[in-house]
Amino acid sequence: MPLIIKKNGSVREAYNSDKLRRSMQIALRKRPVKASELDSAISRIEKQLQVSGEKEVTSKRVGDMVMLELKKLDNVAYVRYGSVYFNCGTLDDMIKLVENAGEDQGKEGK
Repeated sequence: MPLIIKKNGSVREAYNSDKLRRSMQIALRKRPVKASELDSAISRIEKQLQVSGEKEVTSKRVGDMVMLELKKLDNVAYVRYGSVYFNCGTLDDMIKLVENAGEDQGKEGK
């Protein structure tokens, strides 16, 4: 039985690896991240989903996983994805997101 993603409201759809990849590629466009690094990030997300044993997960949970992986890969991609994911509507929202992206800057160096 395929994994089901619960979206906002009562909408449910089958998990789609290509959709996950496309959303991350958009955030990573023109960033210095190798395809193999993206593949590894997607594999980690999918492994977490499989290991959970759940048949349904929320789109928020998947989005949170994506945010964690993007933060490890590239802070600019993290901010790009996060601005849409968190629906940043004000400059203050964006500033908070950028500050959050930079929190681990010294540790990660990216």
